Amino acid sequence: MDKNKFVFVDKQEIEEEVFRKSLTYWQDAWRRLKKHKLAMLGLVGVILIILVGIFGPMLTSFSYSDQVNDYKNLPPRLDLYKIDDNTFIYFSGDYFLFSVTEDGKLIKKLELPKENKDVINKIYTYVLDGEPVILDFSYNLLPGKKGYDYDYTLEYKGNITYEKYKTVSNKIYPFGTDSLGRDMLTRTMYGARISLLVALIATLVNFIIGVTYGAIAGYEGGRKDNIMMRVVDIINSIPLVLYVILLMVLIGNHGLWTIIIALGSVYWVGMARLVRGQMLALKEQEFVLAARTLGVSKRKIIVRHLIPNAMGPIIVAMTMMIPSAVFTEAFLSFIGLGVSAPMASWGTLANNALSGLITYPYQLFFPAFAIALTMLAFNFLGDGLRDALDPRLRKG
Repeated sequence: MDKNKFVFVDKQEIEEEVFRKSLTYWQDAWRRLKKHKLAMLGLVGVILIILVGIFGPMLTSFSYSDQVNDYKNLPPRLDLYKIDDNTFIYFSGDYFLFSVTEDGKLIKKLELPKENKDVINKIYTYVLDGEPVILDFSYNLLPGKKGYDYDYTLEYKGNITYEKYKTVSNKIYPFGTDSLGRDMLTRTMYGARISLLVALIATLVNFIIGVTYGAIAGYEGGRKDNIMMRVVDIINSIPLVLYVILLMVLIGNHGLWTIIIALGSVYWVGMARLVRGQMLALKEQEFVLAARTLGVSKRKIIVRHLIPNAMGPIIVAMTMMIPSAVFTEAFLSFIGLGVSAPMASWGTLANNALSGLITYPYQLFFPAFAIALTMLAFNFLGDGLRDALDPRLRKG
């Protein structure tokens, strides 16, 4: 070969074009996940819910069980009436008057002596610093109510007020209070702690029992697989509510622990089915045959080879099962099979709010919104993980 026929290029002139840095499976999955806007929004939501559940109740001046009967059924927004230069009144739906600052900080509940209740004429005389505050509904008894643009009047030191001054936020109870005067903000945040605990238990049970059981059934196959899957079918055929009731009969109603035991006993069956299917496909791969040829034990093949290769679908399934566990706990607490009073769960908060739903809708709104936000956050994150961990989409 004649070297004169070739033109040699200097090494410095060679430009190596690098299309993309080599990434591991999990690095590539994280790269894909970051491109999924809804998934990142769900991840931020999950982190915020965890932080609120863990640290939120510590930052308030109330506990989930503290009761202040004078301040029961107070909404998060207060309609103020200005009855004097620096005197503001809030009138609650329970016929109580409260002295409030102009920025919405509660001062005290006004006294209403029994002798000052004129129920027949619908006139109530409260006492504020020794001066009477007259709440007058008497015009309702008069014929021809047309022409009135107010429901009642407030009279203080000869001044009559019927127009609302302004609406301000409740500075002491931002989410309002319930029928026993308990802080809704603290109880809602404490409910997040209970839901996160249930989600953690469900995740651990899914991973430990469901993955192990499904991996063994799928790898062994044959008669062992049939027997193990029939056990799963029997457990799966019992409704969860009936299972919780049976547990309560056997061990008593221990509130949250009853739900944890129920979920720990039956919640892993879905994961076991998923992992079994993955094992049936993976055990026929060449790397498993190579491990068998080298004399690797069954336990090591399952733990070191099969389960790690199925972690993508397992993580996605666990992420999608967490909101289901949260909703299951809320449903059981809502029908009275969950945590016991005075513990606060989103389900118990929703149940307690039903009796005053028309008058105090905020008591149902906040726990229902928390449940919806948690389920959306985990579902968005699960959808993003499903796309990021799918090997068929790695070229994107």
